[in-house]
Amino acid sequence: MVSVERSTLHLGQVARAHRAVEPLHNHVYFAPETERELTAVGLRPGRMCYFAGRAAPMGAVGPGTVTATFYNFSPNLVARHIPRAWTLASPEQVLAARLAAARASLTRLLGGPDASAAPEVRELAALLREACSVLTPEGRPLYAGHADLPWPDEPLLQLWHAATLLREYRGDGHITTLLLADLSGLEALITHTATGRGFLPEVAKVGRGYSDEEWAAACAALADRGLLDDAGLTEQGRELRARLEAETDVLSADPWLQLGPERTARVIELGKGLSGRLVANGAYPPDTFAGP
Repeated sequence: MVSVERSTLHLGQVARAHRAVEPLHNHVYFAPETERELTAVGLRPGRMCYFAGRAAPMGAVGPGTVTATFYNFSPNLVARHIPRAWTLASPEQVLAARLAAARASLTRLLGGPDASAAPEVRELAALLREACSVLTPEGRPLYAGHADLPWPDEPLLQLWHAATLLREYRGDGHITTLLLADLSGLEALITHTATGRGFLPEVAKVGRGYSDEEWAAACAALADRGLLDDAGLTEQGRELRARLEAETDVLSADPWLQLGPERTARVIELGKGLSGRLVANGAYPPDTFAGP
């Protein structure tokens, strides 16, 4: 890894590039096309589509691998869907269906076939593909599974694949920081919602499969560590979350160091424009997120 401190790239650019590009990937988890395509190959509606779709690049893995790499989901929730999903559809079927879903959802949300083939799509896809060229698999299992997949031929799907690689690479690095901070998956989820930028707490609790009792017990453990109180994150908790994000930026800086500050700024410009179009066209359901 090239030192961020020895480059002209500021860590703030790393975070902004991530925020600008991530919706190009993660909107698929909310898109109706995803459930339509994945249930068509045999999966059951709901969480099974999410777990199998995201895990399929790693093969027909068991619930332990999914829990480890996804990190903040209840192991009990994962085990209700994995490995059963692989008895209904093969990873190869799931991957093909997921690509079809990404194509359909991006085409719809960007305004139709003409918009999805627009010059800005091609330009951003090329920039992100170059950014991905320096990524390496060591210690990044979810990224590595996706990186073993072939690059799609279509610019629109190249854009989605690149955004996926960058997102999972950053996520794998983020799990490293959470482990070093001694935060369990549930504790990481609670402290993130407490920042006011992630899911609304009730959405996070239900969506990640935790009971009220499990949530309360984890909150109590965080309070014992001085990270949480009745008002939310303590000063120590806020400092920890800020440090985690900064450490994650360092661990995910390589693709942006490859592009340099000017082309990273172009990624941010193009990504914000396309992601903003997704949001404006209803990519995310209301009453789900606490902040931007």
